[in-house]
Amino acid sequence: MSKVAIIMGSKSDLPVMQEAIDILQGFDIPTEVDIVSAHRTPEKLFEFSKNAHHRGISVIIAGAGGAAHLPGMVASMSPLPVIGVPVKSSNSIDGWDSVLSILQMPGGVPVATVALNGAKNAGILAAQIIGSHDKCVLDKIIFYKESLKEAVNKSSDELKK
Repeated sequence: MSKVAIIMGSKSDLPVMQEAIDILQGFDIPTEVDIVSAHRTPEKLFEFSKNAHHRGISVIIAGAGGAAHLPGMVASMSPLPVIGVPVKSSNSIDGWDSVLSILQMPGGVPVATVALNGAKNAGILAAQIIGSHDKCVLDKIIFYKESLKEAVNKSSDELKK
């Protein structure tokens, strides 16, 4: 089965990134979770990026705050799809620095960027990528989206009472 790597720049990013871990567990997609700093552990970053596909990883979710170079650096070295999660950190400029660092990538180095602190959507997007070639995962995504629709319809019905 396909596996998703979830990496973050520091331990302080874990509360945000936990949402990606949780949603992927809900889809029964195995994950590999680690802390990889673009600035403090560049050798680890290079090793991870160049070899993730050899370890059965299909998609990489990379979250970082501040300068947020992690997703782009991973994307520059890995042949795998990278989903970037900008994280609003204590030293950020209200999160805008991480959003713009991940969003504005040069041609040839794509990073699919989700919203600020949007790790849940990153997990869903990773599942959808895997679901494009794994019917079991696709069926779980269809069920998940139906449950979202049902929740909205239930709220609508309750409002009308």
